[in-house]
Amino acid sequence: MDRLIYTAVSGLSSSMVRQRMIANNMANAQTIGFRAETMQFTPMTLDGPSLEVRAMNSTEVRGASMKAGSVTQTGGKLDIAMSGDTMLTVQAPDGGEGYTRRGDLSVSPTGVLQNGDGLPVIGENGPISVPPGSQISIAQDGAVMSFNPQTPDQPPVQIEKVKLVNWRGSDVEKDLTGLFRAPEGGVLPTDEEARVLPGALEQSNVDPTAILVEMVEAQRLFDIRTKLIATARELDEGSASLMRVTS
Repeated sequence: MDRLIYTAVSGLSSSMVRQRMIANNMANAQTIGFRAETMQFTPMTLDGPSLEVRAMNSTEVRGASMKAGSVTQTGGKLDIAMSGDTMLTVQAPDGGEGYTRRGDLSVSPTGVLQNGDGLPVIGENGPISVPPGSQISIAQDGAVMSFNPQTPDQPPVQIEKVKLVNWRGSDVEKDLTGLFRAPEGGVLPTDEEARVLPGALEQSNVDPTAILVEMVEAQRLFDIRTKLIATARELDEGSASLMRVTS
């Protein structure tokens, strides 16, 4: 009975974590460049005086699916889709570097190039600022090209270059804000071979149909584990009643 309760409670805890993860993935099914979160299950046992009899598991969100999402042509001059394993570098809320596949860029009222989350885009010399009155576009190598509409006969001038990195071969983890970060405040080096697709956006890699099915499965599993606790209570009460009759 003791083992059954431990197993059931551990399962309920895992189900709750899984449902939160599924809900977050579902809420971001339409978010540009979003990567679906994944879970890690670690089996655990509690040491007893004779045998390790209480089976439990530890469940936590540890990473994300790096499968590419579909690419949609938008024609926007500041829309970019990263190719391969490339990621765009932005300034995280804590001031450090964060990495994302979200490439719906825009210029803030203060002239800072930012992505759809409102995070400044990092260049070779920090956050990229756009000269007042100029219009910009992004080249395939990440170069930020500026031209003055007052002088249309003049060729565009490169004012900066966005920092593009490659996560392959490096330890990266997804934080609570949805950004990928290098462990312990580290940074990833610039990938000079990285390329972007201007005028396009990568969509979320969450499959809405699959995530709905997963949500239903998770809810049914939660119900089964709840009934397991009720069954354990009935068995315990039956055993106690039998002992009273015997005595």
